[in-house]
Amino acid sequence: MSYAAVAREINFAHDLGGNQDLGTMIQRGVGARTTEITNYLLTNENRFLGAIIVAAWGGAPEYIPLEMEKTAENSDVLSGMDGNFGVLTFDGTHQFFALDGQHRLKAIKDAVKRNPELGREDISVIVVPHFDNEEGRRRTRRLFTNINRNAVKTTAQENIALDEDDGFAILTRRLLDDHEFLRQDGVVQVFSKVGADGELKLATRQVGVTGTAWTTIGVLYDLLTDLGFGLHDSMSKTSQRAADDVLDESFDDLSVRIDELLKACGNMRERYEAQSAPKELRAPKGRDGEGHPFMRPAVQVQVARAARHIIDQNLLDWPRLLERLSALEWRMSAPPFSAVWQETPDSASRKGKMIAAKDNNTALF
Repeated sequence: MSYAAVAREINFAHDLGGNQDLGTMIQRGVGARTTEITNYLLTNENRFLGAIIVAAWGGAPEYIPLEMEKTAENSDVLSGMDGNFGVLTFDGTHQFFALDGQHRLKAIKDAVKRNPELGREDISVIVVPHFDNEEGRRRTRRLFTNINRNAVKTTAQENIALDEDDGFAILTRRLLDDHEFLRQDGVVQVFSKVGADGELKLATRQVGVTGTAWTTIGVLYDLLTDLGFGLHDSMSKTSQRAADDVLDESFDDLSVRIDELLKACGNMRERYEAQSAPKELRAPKGRDGEGHPFMRPAVQVQVARAARHIIDQNLLDWPRLLERLSALEWRMSAPPFSAVWQETPDSASRKGKMIAAKDNNTALF
């Protein structure tokens, strides 16, 4: 169906009296997130929305299967298509409502009002029957919950790996390919599992005790986002791709800032590349408290977050902020990092561990 036809003919369950109370409720209400989808439709030239599942109420629907004539030339092509192709008709008394996709429906209605030209575009529609009785409402509710409960959303890490509109996701991948330090094997953990049969599991935000990575893909994305101060406004629009020249300029700026941050934070890159076993840089055996704080993702995130706050508040400019970072004692048991470090009672061994609780990690900020 065209967007114009969708906006005109498909309604919401509450418009048809189907969401007035718990007894007749057949879907959840429409939330405020439709604004983001509307803006996406109005601003993204490569916009695409998945199919809307539409329930047909009344109208005596009739499906007529069509059989296509087979010839010697097309018999192989048409094999198996008979019975799966036909025409669905209604007698004109039907009403359509969105069973799944009501946020997309609301966004389409709003977007077409603001830009009628969008009405020419199409979206796939799956039609299912709805019967307005107890059994029919039960069937419709079950279908709705099955669709939404079993849907698997992409994870934050998957979005970073796949998104072609979020500028910081794009540049995260580009830095992993092109940055002299970050592209080195093992520096940034991207996958936690790569199976022989194509299974891929993206890394979490933590580096294991025995891990050799400096950071992970998810944390790197956060670092770039916080270091993205002063960039073009389009870089902050996750649903609209920035222009290529903006991405190029932002890449150059972020590459320099990453290099400067690594140097200011205890000569991180130099020490990492000089270390034959990077895990010893994170936590030297028997002397964990002597480990380098900037080898720990929790510290990386809070340092970048604090830096962004300081820049945004005009408390320091970037060069002066780097000077302050350079003046810190980059040792896990030294202030301010000791706020998230807990040494064992046997202080002579200098053993200890990070205080893992999120609230405690924010103490660094």
